[in-house]
Amino acid sequence: MWKGLTWDHPRGFNALDAASRNTCVPGHGLISWDVQPLEGFESAPIDELCDRYDLVVLDHPHVGEAVEAGCLHSIEDAFGNDLITSLEAASIGPSLSSYRFADKHWALPLDAATQVMAVRPDLMADIPVEWDDVLALVDDGAQVAASVAGPHAALSFLSICAALGEPPAVANPEVLVNADIGAKAYAILSRIARKMPEQAKSLNPIGLLDLMGREDGIALCPLVYGYVNYSRPAPGRKLLRFHNAPRAAGGHPVGTLGGTGIGFSKRFVPDPALKAHVLWLMGKHAQCGFIPAHDGQPSRREAWLDAGVNAAWGDFYINTADTLEHSYVRPRHSGYIAFQTAASAALRESFEKDVAAGEVLEHLQKLYAKSRNGGER
Repeated sequence: MWKGLTWDHPRGFNALDAASRNTCVPGHGLISWDVQPLEGFESAPIDELCDRYDLVVLDHPHVGEAVEAGCLHSIEDAFGNDLITSLEAASIGPSLSSYRFADKHWALPLDAATQVMAVRPDLMADIPVEWDDVLALVDDGAQVAASVAGPHAALSFLSICAALGEPPAVANPEVLVNADIGAKAYAILSRIARKMPEQAKSLNPIGLLDLMGREDGIALCPLVYGYVNYSRPAPGRKLLRFHNAPRAAGGHPVGTLGGTGIGFSKRFVPDPALKAHVLWLMGKHAQCGFIPAHDGQPSRREAWLDAGVNAAWGDFYINTADTLEHSYVRPRHSGYIAFQTAASAALRESFEKDVAAGEVLEHLQKLYAKSRNGGER
């Protein structure tokens, strides 16, 4: 039996485990799935995970480290180019392309996600559309929180920069963001972070959404990774609704891409039965039916636009699909993961100390340049 590692949440585990046990699914009984906390998924060294597991559910910024370590099979080598061509047409937004690095793909996009807007509809009836609308709510004393724990302060900052018109490190991979856009993004995020409830500052997206559902202290989080599971009420938890991320005037809604991919460790060679199982997970039947029915969040565009899937999940998918289509893809060079961790810590300290934007941006650029010392391949 092959060993697989995913992350410890119904969205990450339930569908994979159910498929491995379902006798109607090709290749059932071949994989035993373990779980790791969300924080491990975000930051654990990919080569160490590949030393212990055959299949690893990973976040796309890890692919640079994986290539440097030589610990994953490329999808082209394991499955062939025809699968890539098929998935390019079927996958929503940059879900597939985010796993491309050094001219090959290093994971299959199982799950699609991005930062979107989460709302308690019983506490906030009018949904903001632009970032100026969000700031007006903050200034009026509305119950607004930002997602700033762990790496998420940096991820929120990157999203706002992209929404303002400059996707960080895209036009010039050596420069994180220009001073004007960076200062505007920092001003937006810091205004929210300084006024948000103290108890929310240390919570990862799952904890933040849990808090929004359990207590009445937060009505709106303008940028948080969308979890379809919170679109249904549960005992002791109020209903949340999800909408496209805020945009700049005249722009698109933008969030920093999340989601997950299945990577194949070089400690084993995938056999035909295992490949058939994984391909079933990537297919229309599983993505539009089995995976949503088992708390998963599919990566195929047709699932996100499917009327039945949306009816079952409070229009989560259709209400956030535009953000996903325009999602910002983070750098993937080896060293990037350490950067987003350090940058987030620096941003949180700057919010608390009310550090000037210029000083913050200079520090972030130094951290980013340090992360690129090895160079992007």
